[in-house]
Amino acid sequence: MSARRVTGGGRLSGEVRVPGDKSVSHRALILGALAEGTTEIDGLAPGADVRSTREVLRALGVTIEGPGSHAAVHGRGLGGLAAHGGDLDAGNSGTTMRLMAGVLAGHPFLSHLTGDGSLCGRPMERVAAPLRAMGATVELTATGTAPMTVVGGRLKGIDWSPPVASAQVKSAVLLAGLHAEGRTSVTEPVPTRDHTERLLGLFGVAVERAGTRVAVDGGSDLRACRVSVPGDPSSAAFWVAAASLLPGSALTVRGVCANPARVGFLRALERMGAKIRRAAAGEKAGEPVEDWTVSAAALRGTEVAAREVPGLVDEVPILALAAARAGGQSVFRGLGELRHKESDRLAGIADLLAAFGAEARVDGDDLRVAGGAVLRGAAFDARGDHRLALTAFVAGAAAKGTTSVSGAECAEISYPSFYADFAERLK
Repeated sequence: MSARRVTGGGRLSGEVRVPGDKSVSHRALILGALAEGTTEIDGLAPGADVRSTREVLRALGVTIEGPGSHAAVHGRGLGGLAAHGGDLDAGNSGTTMRLMAGVLAGHPFLSHLTGDGSLCGRPMERVAAPLRAMGATVELTATGTAPMTVVGGRLKGIDWSPPVASAQVKSAVLLAGLHAEGRTSVTEPVPTRDHTERLLGLFGVAVERAGTRVAVDGGSDLRACRVSVPGDPSSAAFWVAAASLLPGSALTVRGVCANPARVGFLRALERMGAKIRRAAAGEKAGEPVEDWTVSAAALRGTEVAAREVPGLVDEVPILALAAARAGGQSVFRGLGELRHKESDRLAGIADLLAAFGAEARVDGDDLRVAGGAVLRGAAFDARGDHRLALTAFVAGAAAKGTTSVSGAECAEISYPSFYADFAERLK
């Protein structure tokens, strides 16, 4: 286990490009594997999660060429994956496990999906239930967690209304629906990120959308294409918050995916008084792309409603840090889903803020943060959670004194170059 140290007192300046979006990268690899022909992908996310998807697909017979951020995926066609006799290791990636469960539900062989200890503690019944309803056999542990065994077969389309909004569950059902007889639809309680729907259109699949309902028809062939992955907004959030908090900062983050379902954290920060200038920068992978220029600002507290959480769930840790420095109290409502991430992230956020001298408490599924904290350097254990690690590092940059983040290497999951990139722009 390694530690990263940072001393507070600097400012951020210049420009930065964040890694490719994780969500788009996973889906581009998977759809490329199911397409006819060779799909060229540029800008793939470099972290361990996307490597897990790449390796699972390779184990299922997909040829994927190219190092680093580029991949040439030689598709096997819809239903064309090959059985793998051993474990399919999703590592720490819930996206890999849940989306691949949907794909494998349409293949007539047994697959065994597993992962690390953290992943095998996360809930999987929410994805297993609709796949069973479609005709697949899905077995989990007694507690409804992985390892997961999927025996695919002849699927039938369903109309599924998940009780909890989840882009991963929606995507798994739609991917299974491509292999099913008839039409498959998902109607969500609130809208979630729609990267799967956008990419399906890029691969030539007709997608019907109406409100929070999305539907696909089974047997829709996918055509190989070229995909350029935009920058990851969840990674950009750390830069936006840090530039807002560090006095004298002025930073531009270029080429970021500005999907409306992914920029809820920007809307929250703007309510708090953040100075963010957004400029359109084209389109990639069916997604709008923007450049964001951020200057330091005095922030004020805000309330984040439960209905907003699906659009900013990954950014709650860094938003909570911003709230600790803002004037007045902030409340984040409906955060129960954070208990089922790489760690109990809800408890982890409260502990992180307390370690730096801020006041925060968990109240049921809500998080209350008292603003106006004078942050002091701390020693913090990231608990294997990459978003807590990066939030603690930014907190250290905004604090008085020196901070040490142990287990900081877990940032490899999403943003391997963050610490080096940060050091280059900290003046």
